[in-house]
Amino acid sequence: MIKVTNLHKSFGEVKAVQGISFEARDGEVTGLLGPNGAGKTTTLRMLYSLLPPDSGEIRIDDLDPTRDAMAIKDTIGVVPDNRGLYARMTARENIHYYGELHGMADQDIRKRIEEFVERLSMADFIDRRAGGFSQGQRVKVAIARAMVHDPQTVLMDEPSNGLDVMSTRELRKYILDLKSAGRSVVLSTHIMQEVTALCDRIVIIAAGKIAADGTAAELLQQSRCATIEDAFVKLIGTDEGLLA
Repeated sequence: MIKVTNLHKSFGEVKAVQGISFEARDGEVTGLLGPNGAGKTTTLRMLYSLLPPDSGEIRIDDLDPTRDAMAIKDTIGVVPDNRGLYARMTARENIHYYGELHGMADQDIRKRIEEFVERLSMADFIDRRAGGFSQGQRVKVAIARAMVHDPQTVLMDEPSNGLDVMSTRELRKYILDLKSAGRSVVLSTHIMQEVTALCDRIVIIAAGKIAADGTAAELLQQSRCATIEDAFVKLIGTDEGLLA
């Protein structure tokens, strides 16, 4: 479970995150929804201890990323926006390396890799170098690498960007499986269909602030709109937000 309280982060004069508070519960998918530049990625980077907050409090499975940066890496899995694969390594080597970083035994890493090969349909590229991978292949490796140590909390930054229809369907099924297994999944996205298909709760961020927070039904009721897309536009207060 994640609990964020009054989180702030600035870069010089730019106030990227301004007083964000929300919860992401176990057994749920929590969507961070907002236009580009809203503060979603900055918020995620603070959650997984890449950036220190200027102020505010974060608790992830009772750990504080600012004080427990090493310990927290055992309880979270991160699929970052840039994927960050090592191009000269094979998919198998990328995943194995992260298992080693988490202190896993070699036989356990190998077992987990074989599970991912089957679950994510990776057999045709598992032993190819990552440098020439498609977007879908890169995302699958990034997910397997993030999940190799079987974390309780999963943070995903726009994982479906650039994916084709079949890869998107596979990704959504996997996220729902994580939810069914009791994981806490935080999904940063700007794709409305993804929010509707996956998210139990939706946190709408605009200009570094929380514009709304609730279930899809609650947001529709609050905005008096018929669709999540219309609710999003109304709640952030401007049609231009979609193009930011």
